[in-house]
Amino acid sequence: MQITTVGVVGAGTMGNGIAQTFAVAGFPVRLRDVGEPPLERGVNNVRKSLAKFVEKGKLTQEASEAAIARISTTTELRDLADCDLVVEAIFENFDAKKAVFEELDLLLGPDAILASNTSSIDITRLGAVTKRADRVIGMHFFNPVPLMSLVEVIRGLSTSDETYATVRELAVQLGKTPVEVRDYPGFVSNRVLMPMINEAVFTLFEGVASKEDIDTVMKLGMNHPMGPLTLADFIGLDVCLDILNVLYDGFKDPKYRPCPLLVKMVQAGKLGRKSGEGFYKY
Repeated sequence: MQITTVGVVGAGTMGNGIAQTFAVAGFPVRLRDVGEPPLERGVNNVRKSLAKFVEKGKLTQEASEAAIARISTTTELRDLADCDLVVEAIFENFDAKKAVFEELDLLLGPDAILASNTSSIDITRLGAVTKRADRVIGMHFFNPVPLMSLVEVIRGLSTSDETYATVRELAVQLGKTPVEVRDYPGFVSNRVLMPMINEAVFTLFEGVASKEDIDTVMKLGMNHPMGPLTLADFIGLDVCLDILNVLYDGFKDPKYRPCPLLVKMVQAGKLGRKSGEGFYKY
């Protein structure tokens, strides 16, 4: 299947990064959010990101301007009706995603593909709320999207070979490295990453070491670019908690039980970089 026009639902950090990546690769993009303010913030973030690429000589000014021109914005899902692919990039909540998928299923052409940028939610379950389960797939980008090369391509139980092949090739066109993943809670990335972050939080909770020393051990001892507590702040502690709950509910295994300290911090609104304070202050 040929993809010519792409829709992106959600203009937040992931959504605007996805829109930028498609636009730079030459695709017309329709970026949708619930109101004009988040759309304006999203497009402004794209402009700032592209300006950095120009400043570093990785993109020409002309290419940057052309990419911006390819992005149009809307507050209406119906404006995505003629898109060949729509990537949903809203927050990690099944009911919210379900509502978007149900509406898009009614609006899109019969051959259009519905993809979710979910980092943990069941693709099979999302596909089941539509009448096109064979054309529903996970397309999990990583933050910051324009810089990170990995895309987990997640096949639901009913995802067709054609849909997978189309999305895999599309990821390559975007300059990404696609990895095929089966539909299990947390997929590969978060099934491995979140227990490590959670264990780092338990280590802090139990007073084994300070947050700085926990991060230093993982950076210097394991050659990680940033420590797990810094990374948790970067991801968002609420997002980490949501993913751990998906893992815990999905596997019924106590090893995924979120640390009480993580729960308390989210309840206190200390969500990391986006709120100005998490394990560290920003």
